[in-house]
Amino acid sequence: MEKQGFRIAVFKGDGIGPEIMAPTIEVLKQLSNSADSFSLSFETLPAGALCFEKTGCDLPKESVQAAKQCDAILLSAMGLPHIRKPDGTELVPQIDLRLELDLFAGVRPVFTFANGPQVLSDPQAANLDFVLIRESTEGMFAHRDEGEVVNNEYATEKLRITRAVSEKLFDFSFRLAQKRAKQLNRPAKLMCVDKANVFRSFWFFREIFNERAAHFSDVETSAMYVDAAAMKMVQSPWDLDVLVTENMFGDILSDLGAGLMGSLGLAPSADIGIDHAVFQPCHGSAPDIAGQGVANPLAMMLSAAMMLDYLADKKQCPEASELSQKLHNAATTAATQPNGRGHDIGGSAGTESIARCIVDNL
Repeated sequence: MEKQGFRIAVFKGDGIGPEIMAPTIEVLKQLSNSADSFSLSFETLPAGALCFEKTGCDLPKESVQAAKQCDAILLSAMGLPHIRKPDGTELVPQIDLRLELDLFAGVRPVFTFANGPQVLSDPQAANLDFVLIRESTEGMFAHRDEGEVVNNEYATEKLRITRAVSEKLFDFSFRLAQKRAKQLNRPAKLMCVDKANVFRSFWFFREIFNERAAHFSDVETSAMYVDAAAMKMVQSPWDLDVLVTENMFGDILSDLGAGLMGSLGLAPSADIGIDHAVFQPCHGSAPDIAGQGVANPLAMMLSAAMMLDYLADKKQCPEASELSQKLHNAATTAATQPNGRGHDIGGSAGTESIARCIVDNL
């Protein structure tokens, strides 16, 4: 049987980015070599703060065009606090890439596992498994360069929510809830998180959610204001399945989700559109520990596992899904072992040791 060939665009990132990307690529190559039905090839592309420092551009057009030709994009942490735009804001090429590729669905899994880090004391918190979906192209982020400070007296920002993007977002979220229901053998649930009691834009958001719900009668739906949802994530997160929300709210709640997991170093993510998808850890470039060999690569590894699952669906390749689960299990198991437990979750293992532990588990 001839193997399917999947091309992966690689953005190594800044700070600890290259340190956690390198072992992840090696693990993916090992999985690719073991696969019967597919193979992976990698194309490294320039972008990020160091790229800006050298060239004056943090996301070259050539890199974007090359990434568009690939089957998926693997991106490590980007940005450095000392390299900024002329207006003083940090470089965020990862956000520009979301907008350029129309990656409207930011998928942020939240999970805990046996013998892993546990922040909440309730026994039910030992097996959390829910997903936060963050709209990634609209909200205030869509106008992040248009904020104004007027006469040094007041500042304004804009927020935009459109029907076209919201419909795609909700349909994606309903389908993910359906997929998880089959995988986990439990009813599908989807919650809309907004602030519809105060802002007209969020009432519009919820109206569209209710309209799309009519097309997915097998999914149980609910809605909750974002402040109440934040409390729910702390008090009883084991009741949650899939949550969908606006960009800024999703930005905040996804870090709360990572906190429930025990560390940003464990939190993977994906930004998915109709034609393209980017997979990256939720954490930043952590320049304070760069070059010390202590960065935890687990979030990067788990993001790579999400990429394999995406390719399995997009390319109809069941073996990619099987290897995705193997990588996920190997990485989460590493977090419970002395030589795979990083400094950020109470251990002493460094990057190389954690990566080696994952390989051994595979």
